Amino acid sequence: MRFNLPNSNAGLRVGLLGGSFDPAHEGHVRISLHALKRFGLDQVWWLVSPGNPTKSKGPTSLNRRIKYAKSLIQHPRIKVTDIESHLQTRFTCDTLSELILLYPSTNFTWLMGADNLAQVHHWQDWKTIFEIMPVGVLARPGQGLAAQCSPAARRFAGSRIPNHAAQTLSNAFAPAWCFVNLPLCQSSSSDIRDRGVWR
Repeated sequence: MRFNLPNSNAGLRVGLLGGSFDPAHEGHVRISLHALKRFGLDQVWWLVSPGNPTKSKGPTSLNRRIKYAKSLIQHPRIKVTDIESHLQTRFTCDTLSELILLYPSTNFTWLMGADNLAQVHHWQDWKTIFEIMPVGVLARPGQGLAAQCSPAARRFAGSRIPNHAAQTLSNAFAPAWCFVNLPLCQSSSSDIRDRGVWR
């Protein structure tokens, strides 16, 4: 069963950007657009999570977050999906494993901000993420140095693809990861919630 996922042709290079998207914002869009270009991707799929197991407080309703994310996207190669709610997976490693089974001929790349690379070693079975698909890391404000010195970066230092070869990441065999710097965007979901414009 394909749930609420876009169709994927054999060999399609798809970046996966997960998160609560509570709410989605311009920073998510910019990361996705840069990921398409820098990592040689055909599409980026947003995996809007039902909830984040690392956070004690639940997010706004999934339907509202999905609807808002779709209203924000005006690009045919960026897709919004609620696959995790259908798969009933709780952790990223499980979601990615299931997607590989569902789409064995798709070349997936996991996308994360540098802030997540800095703390991904706290995630459930975090090494599995790097071992089953390439990982594209996009720099965010103030997180570059911490991310590149993180336990995950050190653990997989030998699998790092240099910045100038970032376009090869989407066709690389895991483990493989690449860190790219972007024009920084200060937008964040927490700031938007703190300002009281997303309730």
